[in-house]
Amino acid sequence: MAQARRPLVAGNWKMNGLAASIAELDGIITGSKGLARASIMVCPPASLVAAFAARAKGSDVTIGAQDCHAQASGAFTGDISAEMLKDAGAQAVIVGHSERRQYHRETDADVKAKAQAAWRAGLTAIICVGETLAERDAGQTLDVVTRQIAGSVPEGATSANVVVAYEPVWAIGTGKTPTTADVASVHGQIRERLCKVSGALGEGTRVLYGGSVKGSNAAELMAVADVDGALVGGASLKAAEFLAIADVYR
Repeated sequence: MAQARRPLVAGNWKMNGLAASIAELDGIITGSKGLARASIMVCPPASLVAAFAARAKGSDVTIGAQDCHAQASGAFTGDISAEMLKDAGAQAVIVGHSERRQYHRETDADVKAKAQAAWRAGLTAIICVGETLAERDAGQTLDVVTRQIAGSVPEGATSANVVVAYEPVWAIGTGKTPTTADVASVHGQIRERLCKVSGALGEGTRVLYGGSVKGSNAAELMAVADVDGALVGGASLKAAEFLAIADVYR
């Protein structure tokens, strides 16, 4: 891993968490002290972004969000803009998560527009890519990921405004993980694709792995070439489980 790339361990809480969940954030904040080798981020549901950002202010933990609308404002009932997330205290936003692509039928073009919206608001875009089980079984993993990178990462991407997260859809929440060789192959392909856009982008952009990451497999996965941290789902909901992953970088 290039020295310039500071690892990031980000927790995606998905549609989980109530006001009382701030106790878990407190545990993450306390447990992250002294973790000098990596950055820690928690991405709660939109209803908790402001409260979490206020609680995390001055700590080593940053707060992100899980999705945004491409427009800054307008008649889009139920949606939330990147500007609103920034105003609430978020520093980043996840776009293109497989659950958004699957359940909301988001296309690469949709994801690209949301990444651009994130930049417009001054947020880092965490752009997710990954293949389904059918695509994996058909030997299409690298083709799918390459296509998603090409279609989802806008022009103007830099290592400062983009993080890429590779999440094989079939591994999310299933307890299944690809082999370290598989992860190395995909992350290497992502790095190569980013380098074709620009050498600085390819060398400096953090590429996270996500998909059933837990304390028991984190050390092995985080040691893979071109893996610069993790996007953690269910295991990020409890401070102890999340910190067991982050502690790989202690």
